[in-house]
Amino acid sequence: MSTTTAVGPVPAGRPAAAPVEAPTVPVGDLAELRGRLVDVLVVGGGPAGAAAALAALRVRPEATVVIADLAGFPRDKTCGDGVAPHGLDVLRHLGVADAATGFRPVDRMRLRTPGGAEVATPSARATHVIPRMVFDARLVAAARARGARVVRHRVRGFAATTVDGAPAVAVDGGALTARVLIGADGANSAVRRALGIGVNPPEALAIAVRAYADAPKADLPPEQYIEMTDEGWPAYAWSFPIGDGRANIGFGMLRAQLGATAAGGAAGEGKSAAAVSGRAVLHGTLARILPEQPAYPGTSRAHHLPMSTWRPRQPDGQVLLAGDAASLINPLTGEGIYYALLSGSLAGHAAMEAVLAGRPGQAGAAYRRALAGELGRHLRHTALLAGLVGRHRALMDATVRSASRRTELYDTLVEIGLGRGTIPAASLARLAARRALRLGR
Repeated sequence: MSTTTAVGPVPAGRPAAAPVEAPTVPVGDLAELRGRLVDVLVVGGGPAGAAAALAALRVRPEATVVIADLAGFPRDKTCGDGVAPHGLDVLRHLGVADAATGFRPVDRMRLRTPGGAEVATPSARATHVIPRMVFDARLVAAARARGARVVRHRVRGFAATTVDGAPAVAVDGGALTARVLIGADGANSAVRRALGIGVNPPEALAIAVRAYADAPKADLPPEQYIEMTDEGWPAYAWSFPIGDGRANIGFGMLRAQLGATAAGGAAGEGKSAAAVSGRAVLHGTLARILPEQPAYPGTSRAHHLPMSTWRPRQPDGQVLLAGDAASLINPLTGEGIYYALLSGSLAGHAAMEAVLAGRPGQAGAAYRRALAGELGRHLRHTALLAGLVGRHRALMDATVRSASRRTELYDTLVEIGLGRGTIPAASLARLAARRALRLGR
């Protein structure tokens, strides 16, 4: 029987709802399964991993599905905590309709650029801000309720093997054997490393710091706030209200820009480059942009975000990558939860279908096709836009100014940044023509 754990304190004196509690998920040990051949082993219990388990069990409820994570649940995870409606759509399809229960929808976003352009418009569909301590625990608990085994174990490696003539994967020297392995273990994925796939290069790897703070005054309508800055462009700070008196705040930029920004700051202060760390840049910029929302002590944590502008090709075989492990982070917004839920769902479905067909080695190819069908065009368009925005900051100023006057453009930007939207055909033609002229010079 699960118990619940409070997600954290609400500052005294602030009008706020009672903090939503996270379920405590009973976990086992991988040793309990030693010698077993399981249908699907999911490494990582975040949104991608939980969605993979749920999807696999949706195909075959009696299957043996195991989620292995190095932590117990609930546990904190560094993130902006924004859950777009597209992600909740995936969860409803998987039979999880209550993932956002207790959290107030936020249907307004305010976006400000370094050039002073600003748009603040209600979105067609609301977003929820759900601390990952609650969100992830709810999803893992849902997967466990469907029959998934949840174990606490750090997966370090695997090797290809065969069982009764069929391909399989032996984990950690045979501690467990699975017909299909799904790596959903985040930006520092051990599964990805074991496949021989390296980390993203600095120009396709962002770094962000996240903390919790007081939300803006209660008499203001709740809104997700994003302020871009020239410092380390493209870079931005955010403040997302949770609804209990707190907000998730943070600042992020490309890893390639961090060193140069730190060196520039050192020069401006008459210090050596070594005297100004990347950490100081991240924390200092966040404090400067959001001076009225100082971070609660002990809540600041940094994390890497592997951008989808450099994502590995999903290999053939019975080892799949989903979510951050597959570099599925939107390069325009840093959004990754929707990609994680969708890719995890597709991976789990492909894995179990391949197992049922008696051909687990075909899971990789089937998943690769499904992912390309769902996200391929969208990912190409976000990569194009990210490259243009990174080189031409004025393009973002102009786009936001136009979006403040044209609701349909604003809605298109939201779909591209939070869902799987694409560039309208007419706009795509203009961008292609500009690119051709630039290359022809």
